[in-house]
Amino acid sequence: MAWLEVPLTNDISRRILHIDMDAFYASIEQRDEPSLRQKALVIAHDPRQTGGKGVVTTANYVARQYGVHSAMPANEALKLVPRRLLVFKAPDFTKYRAVSQQIHALFHQVTDLIEPVALDEAYLDVSANHDFATKIDLALWLQAQIQATCQLTCSFGLSYNKFLAKEASEYNKPNGRTVILPEQAEAFLDRLPIAAFRGVGKKTLPRLEALGITDGASLKQHSQDELIQLFGKMGLGLYQHARGVDNRPVHVADAKSIGKERTYRAIKTTDAQVEKELQKLAALVQDALSRKQKHGKTVVLKVRDADFNTITRRVTAANYIEGETAIFQAAWQLWQQSHPAELAIRLLGITVTGLDPQQFENIDLPL
Repeated sequence: MAWLEVPLTNDISRRILHIDMDAFYASIEQRDEPSLRQKALVIAHDPRQTGGKGVVTTANYVARQYGVHSAMPANEALKLVPRRLLVFKAPDFTKYRAVSQQIHALFHQVTDLIEPVALDEAYLDVSANHDFATKIDLALWLQAQIQATCQLTCSFGLSYNKFLAKEASEYNKPNGRTVILPEQAEAFLDRLPIAAFRGVGKKTLPRLEALGITDGASLKQHSQDELIQLFGKMGLGLYQHARGVDNRPVHVADAKSIGKERTYRAIKTTDAQVEKELQKLAALVQDALSRKQKHGKTVVLKVRDADFNTITRRVTAANYIEGETAIFQAAWQLWQQSHPAELAIRLLGITVTGLDPQQFENIDLPL
């Protein structure tokens, strides 16, 4: 039975950024213990101490040169890497989550449309950001901020949909920068090996290769009807991806807090400067709250000085804090209570937490 061919529509109006941290867990451990950079570092429990049990969470690039990869039995790493180079380190997810939160705070400086994939990667819809001359400037700025704030590298892919952005970020790791414009997508995908297409796994790859499909160009030679009959729903996805089509939105989870922060190239040294910046941040936070129809009772102020010392202070009101003026006043009160003795401010941030939906039942009305 022939399937009815689904006509394709391709939304090329968006700009999607995919950020993928480079060997995230291993890079954090190397940052904190620089001597590990010369070793084949494997983030896993040492199988010599667990009776051969354990799975590789990730590995640094030295270990990867020997064939070590994520999800491999840790015992296999013992066979692949010379013992003089091999170092096992048990994962510390509390530390990794804390660093991930730092990175996500930077994401929120450019957009609230963020879809986390894991602790080390996320999609960002930056279509509406107009603070940078180009989206490439935005991506480069964010990559540099991650490096400066966390001393870690990431790779980014920038394109008009999630599929292409992900393919782009994988294209030139580590510390990669790949942009795929709409007019470049077809040529990029034509030469992309079929094994590199997202969703093509160990079971699907041999079936595709048996059909003579080795790259995007050969994939395009097969009809939508044929691919759906052979691979079901995945066949439709393959047909669309070969043509650069992926209209899935960036999925934003329901936020428990909304905040904005800014890092300043020109250090702020007076109360007047800080007051002005807090007013701007309060307006941005209120705008984000309004768009999501949320409000909360707790305001958090974040301050980082020129020596990278960071303090946070919070205040919780009896009623919901409504409007940019109220948010600013709460943040300004926190500033006056706890600002550093010597003003040399590198970063300011305001967050409203403990969010609830704005409903008629929980809005305080003046009577």
